[in-house]
Amino acid sequence: MTEQPTSYERPQPGVDPAETRGALLRTPDPLGPSALPAQARADGPPSGPGTTAPCGKGNKGKNQGKEPPVNGPEHSQPATAESGTHRPRPAEAIPPQPGAEQERAPGGQERRTGRGLPPGRPMPMRRDGDRLRFVGAATRRIARGIDLDEIVMGLCRATVPTFSDAILVYLRDPLPVGDERPTGPVVLRLRRADRIPDERGAEGQLPPLFPEPEPDPSGLAAFSGPSAVTAELCEVRPGGALNEVLRGVRPVFADTPGARAALPELLGEDGESLVPGGQHAILAPLRGRRRVIGAALFLRRPERLAFEADDLLVAAQLATHSALGIDKAVLYGREAYIADELQRTMLPETLPHPTGVRLASRYLPAAETARVGGDWYDAIPLPGSRVALVVGDVMGHSMTSAAIMGQLRTTAQTLAGLDLPPQEVLHHLDEQAQRLGTDRMATCLYAVYDPVTHRITIANAGHPPPVLLHLGGRAEVLRVPPGAPIGVGGVDFEAVELDAPAGATLLLYTDGLVESRLRDVWTGIEQLREKLAATAQLTGPDHPPPLEALCDEVLDMLGPGDRDDDIALLAARFDGIAPSDVAYWTLEPEDAAPGKARRHARKALSRWGLEDLTDSVELLVSEVVTNAVRYAERPVTLRLLRTDVLRCEVGDDVPQLPRLRQARATDEGGRGLYLVNKMARRWGATRLSTGKVVWFELNRS
Repeated sequence: MTEQPTSYERPQPGVDPAETRGALLRTPDPLGPSALPAQARADGPPSGPGTTAPCGKGNKGKNQGKEPPVNGPEHSQPATAESGTHRPRPAEAIPPQPGAEQERAPGGQERRTGRGLPPGRPMPMRRDGDRLRFVGAATRRIARGIDLDEIVMGLCRATVPTFSDAILVYLRDPLPVGDERPTGPVVLRLRRADRIPDERGAEGQLPPLFPEPEPDPSGLAAFSGPSAVTAELCEVRPGGALNEVLRGVRPVFADTPGARAALPELLGEDGESLVPGGQHAILAPLRGRRRVIGAALFLRRPERLAFEADDLLVAAQLATHSALGIDKAVLYGREAYIADELQRTMLPETLPHPTGVRLASRYLPAAETARVGGDWYDAIPLPGSRVALVVGDVMGHSMTSAAIMGQLRTTAQTLAGLDLPPQEVLHHLDEQAQRLGTDRMATCLYAVYDPVTHRITIANAGHPPPVLLHLGGRAEVLRVPPGAPIGVGGVDFEAVELDAPAGATLLLYTDGLVESRLRDVWTGIEQLREKLAATAQLTGPDHPPPLEALCDEVLDMLGPGDRDDDIALLAARFDGIAPSDVAYWTLEPEDAAPGKARRHARKALSRWGLEDLTDSVELLVSEVVTNAVRYAERPVTLRLLRTDVLRCEVGDDVPQLPRLRQARATDEGGRGLYLVNKMARRWGATRLSTGKVVWFELNRS
């Protein structure tokens, strides 16, 4: 069996088209079971200058003994068989390509050199082996595509100029996905076109099939927009000629009555006139798994040999492989989009702006082949101006992991609303994971920051430890008990309380940032610590680095092989609240408590220089404290916080949350929260483990 050099790449400027660039493919046996039908028709040799008569077996070419040149960069003709090996040939004479010279190879077999052909004009495939090799290489090229554009591009580049001089690919707009049934009329849109570039200045050159398009960086010509002579959109009318051709599924020559009537619908009136006469065009429907999804039009120039009956089988193979690939690419794209949206919608759309802390976050999916993961982060405001910082990682990469992540994040938010200690939150998350299934495991780190006390409480469930970047530029890995992952069951979680000085930055992350195939997790953590320290040195010891820029610098430490897992990153800059900006009192649940609360608030506002807010604060404090002492059995707490706003918090031991309601004209009470809602910038109520806190905020100016 003789090996044939085959290449389907575009010719490059300055490169000899006879140079062998492709891989070696073994010539299949034309008489094998997979061979196409033998050529049965004979075309007479075209007349005109440069045409040579067919070479008989007894003639000898003048280049006998030389190596057969590769005929063009896109397709190679059958080479000479080894001496003494019989090679089946068509029964009738095969007319040569116009301008081509045929030679004799050693052993008496003829060889076509392709001399006299314009560059990029390959000879037609006249043997069954040619077609088999072309179909095999073309389908492999089409199958290499993953998304829609790659598959269509593979069809165009595999077809032109080996099989045709130009191709137009039309697809339904929009493309149906899976089993969905499109509503409305069927509309085809010109998705992509390709052709052999026109040769300028050649004598006797026939008018081009299409005008020269604008330069395309991809090397292909996309015929769309006002510069195209073909219609970009066409509607397939029920009962029309184009509809009948598409329903037939099989490719047809454009000179058949049905196809000739369908061309004006597909190309428009002007475009139809550019299709050469005779069998120089093939219209092939593209049928997916359940329906026709488009059409492909293969065109040859009038000076080239026309398509043959066996070329319809080649066009059918190309159309079938392309349509099935497009169908699967659209389905895969929809599934990937749904999975990606599922995960992203379960992440916080925006971060809150709690008092005394600034937040920034990043999320990076994994590689395209496994971009759906279970990493998440969250920041949850808590009573007393505190904030809960959460980061977690569900094991695995699938839509199941993303769904479990959403359930655990929702559970963590609910538990945070109950103001449970961090270790209790992890304990309930562990129970929830066990209810979801036996193999539902995740790591999680839960921290609560109090800006008043400048302390942070952290509990860990098998997650990488956080890194704290101090104001002076020192970065340290916090010593937090590692704990067992969520979902193991039967384990206890431990919380530690640490200092959180003003100006420090806490970095919470998932293991995708510090662990990969190229490094272990502790090596990555040490590199992260060094990266944070080096970044802090750039801004000096008295100024922490900008939070957003710090997150970008951290992600820059990732190398080319470090994207095996998705990454969640949450950075918190601790500003805190100075003790001079906090006023705190305890009031006994008695009738005199509202009056004492007004006096305390008046003195604090006078000390802070906020006398303009005295009337509003006294009124609202009086209403909230009055409602608290009415039902409380233990002392009521009152706290004022001065930050960018003035915040008032009133706590009691009654767990029932107040509700805003419209008081009737005959009611003596029920208007306190109505006044708070009208006068305050914001207000709310949060349940605690020991009762509740009602708070409101007022603008300082």
